[in-house]
Amino acid sequence: MLKSEEKYSLIEICPIRNVVARFGNKWSLLLILILSEQEVLRFNELCRLIPDISSRVLSATLKNLEADGFLARRVYPEVPPKVEYRLTPLGQSLVPLIAQLTAWAQANMPAILRHRRASAS
Repeated sequence: MLKSEEKYSLIEICPIRNVVARFGNKWSLLLILILSEQEVLRFNELCRLIPDISSRVLSATLKNLEADGFLARRVYPEVPPKVEYRLTPLGQSLVPLIAQLTAWAQANMPAILRHRRASAS
């Protein structure tokens, strides 16, 4: 068994750092929530639903989520290419946890904003 300081020192062996690192941006959790509501979406539909994300960032985020098994990408042999995204069972298993975090954030946002204002003064 690893000593406590070793257990958290490397991202590769620390589950919390390894998994949470993928959600350290503001888009991954939002994409999972949107796909949980819509089931299947195309790239351009995702762009329309999140107008303030660039195509490059959206593409990179989708690739990371696919690489970790949270979503599946299906390419249809058409011109222009048709690509659809949907959550996998692993991605769907994360949705209740994101919903809990969202509820917590909504309930605590006023207090958090008060603390931010107080610390900025």
